[in-house]
Amino acid sequence: MQLSIQHTTQYSYSDPLNYSIQQLRLTPHDGFGQRVKNWTISVNGQLSQHFDTYGNVVHTMVLDGNHSEITLVAKGEVETGFPLEAGQERLPLTIFLRNTELTAVDAQINGFASLLGPLKTIADLERLSAAIIERVPYVKGATGVYTTAPQAFEASTGVCQDHAHIFIACCRSLGVPARYVSGYLFTDDGHLLESHAWADAWLTDIGWVSVDVSNRCLANAAHVRLATGLDYRDACPVSGVRVGGGMETMQVGVHVWQLGADGKARDIKKQIEQIQQ
Repeated sequence: MQLSIQHTTQYSYSDPLNYSIQQLRLTPHDGFGQRVKNWTISVNGQLSQHFDTYGNVVHTMVLDGNHSEITLVAKGEVETGFPLEAGQERLPLTIFLRNTELTAVDAQINGFASLLGPLKTIADLERLSAAIIERVPYVKGATGVYTTAPQAFEASTGVCQDHAHIFIACCRSLGVPARYVSGYLFTDDGHLLESHAWADAWLTDIGWVSVDVSNRCLANAAHVRLATGLDYRDACPVSGVRVGGGMETMQVGVHVWQLGADGKARDIKKQIEQIQQ
């Protein structure tokens, strides 16, 4: 599948913004069944690039002086659906057994996972995924990006970030390395046209297996991965701090097209979320 993606983030400020520094994990890379044909990031600030501990492409954006807004645009074309290759993990797998605040394991999650373990096959991971979505149905707006796995599990509602965190917590409680994945999901009807999250779990005889709990499936050609980490904080598309600015208003828009054999785009509606902070 050939996908064209544009991800726009706009910040507006009620007072002059004196300084801002942002970490941008908005660049996909080759591997896991995808190839990047082209990709650019444009911002009204200075950019520098590096790779983080997990191998993600990270851009640091610095904006100095008085400004009233910040605009970030990441866009490009990615081909998906290539055969998965058995890859080697360059980091010790024990790193992905570490619990974090967002993927903490409490008594409820530990008991839940124990009933579903052990996790040795892809079918085992799919069974765990199905049990999570039954226990914690998808409800948009019920949680925030920093809601922990125990909090979402207790509330019995959540979104893709929560499902990924709970899945990761369950895997780690059973001794299976797992990590968080941020990216995009293409759907024909556009109902999930936005940033998305899922999880990878490491199986000894296979390697990393990508599981999309929210959509009850393994990650496939409709998924484009951006970054990985122990949890949302490690892999979130945009994070940073600022000095000044007063009240901040953020608009995020993701626009995805599927390109046909003729290179022409099949347009899907743009979904915009507006958040008052």
